Amino acid sequence: MAIQPTFRFLIAHPAHFFALGFGSGLAPRAPGTFGTLAAWLLYPFVRLVFASDSAFLLFLAWSFILGIFAIEITGRRLGEIDHGGIVWDEFVAMWLVLFFTPTHWLWQIAAFILFRLFDITKPPPIRQCDARLKSGLGVMLDDILAAAYALIVIAILKQILG
Repeated sequence: MAIQPTFRFLIAHPAHFFALGFGSGLAPRAPGTFGTLAAWLLYPFVRLVFASDSAFLLFLAWSFILGIFAIEITGRRLGEIDHGGIVWDEFVAMWLVLFFTPTHWLWQIAAFILFRLFDITKPPPIRQCDARLKSGLGVMLDDILAAAYALIVIAILKQILG
C-alpha cells in the first residue's frame, strides 16, 4: 500500500529529496504539474551552472541515471514505484524540452503545456512503456518519450510559424 510522503520523508534520504523534486512532489494536488513547473522555474539557474551545451547534456544524462536510482529507492519506500509525488522524471524531461525550445516565453509556455499533455495522456508507445517497465528506468523513460512528442510538435510549429 502506498504512503503519502511528508516533509520528514523528503529529508530522510537524499534519494527522496531528488525523486520528490526538492519538495515540489509534495503538492497535494497535481504533483506532476507542480514538479514540471518547478523544473521550468529552475531551468535558467541550472543553465547558468551548466552553461555550455555539452556540459548541460552531460548533466541531463547524469540526472537521468540518478533518477533511475532515486526513483527505485523512493518508490520502494513509498510502496509504489510510480507514486504521483515522484517528479524527478518531470524535471529531467522538462529540462530536455526547454533545452531545444526557443527562449521566448510563448514557446516556453507551449513547451510546458505540450509536455504535460503528452505526459498525462500517454499516447503510444508511452502507455505501453509505462505499463511494462515498472522500475525507475520505466518511470524516467516514459517522461523522456513524452518530451520527445512535445519536441516533435514544437519542431512542426516552428516550421509552420517560421
